[in-house]
Amino acid sequence: MTFGADSAGDQTGTPVASVGDSVRDFAVVGTGTGVGKTVVTAGLVGTLREAGVDACGVKPAQTGYPLDHDAGFIADACGSEAASTCLRRLEPALAPAVAAEQAGETLEYGAIRRDCAQAVRTADVGIVEGIGGLRVPLADDHEIVDLVADLDLPTVVVARAGLGTLNHSALTVEALRRRDIEVTGVVLNGDANETLAKRTNPDVLAEMTGCRIETLPSLDLDNPVDAVEGVREHLSTKVLPTREPGRSPREESP
Repeated sequence: MTFGADSAGDQTGTPVASVGDSVRDFAVVGTGTGVGKTVVTAGLVGTLREAGVDACGVKPAQTGYPLDHDAGFIADACGSEAASTCLRRLEPALAPAVAAEQAGETLEYGAIRRDCAQAVRTADVGIVEGIGGLRVPLADDHEIVDLVADLDLPTVVVARAGLGTLNHSALTVEALRRRDIEVTGVVLNGDANETLAKRTNPDVLAEMTGCRIETLPSLDLDNPVDAVEGVREHLSTKVLPTREPGRSPREESP
């Protein structure tokens, strides 16, 4: 099993099995809603599980439930309920803090942080999926970026491939770095060759941010399993954060 070539032209690909045991916990965040965070998370969780790593996608809160069910998509993509967990579910399709208020429910940041940390510790590799963008209100005047920073997780950023992504992606990377959060790469999601903007964005964004930029084409997701196959085929393992040599997974868990 290999991830495919990256946008910088690396055609070698690295066998997933050769890096699986060294991958550490991380987060997948987006530049906004609907950019493909769940697809990338499902693909990474599934690919690691295929390599024998007990990886689990962790959703701190799901809004718009049950129409939106990111943890369910990941479980279906990986063929296992153990591949994902969702800590809270709220029906209004709004930011979690706003959804909880509208639904008359209590959402406590301390509990979310504690439960996320526990879920990440339980897996060999815990992958926390963000909700919308970084500045989305989560709970108790805390935002998604606060959770990622407090969990001390390196981060993969997912963004749209087309026009407008340079600004959104660069600002997201900047916001993460201001909180001393490591950005291991940016995944531009969508057909990279569809427009001139999509064809030029990877190289321009690499120059703007100094980040590793990878591209994921539009996938046919009628079957969630296709997310795992697509990510395995098109993304490089170099986007995955790895532990320091000699350290166990639990030593680096939040």
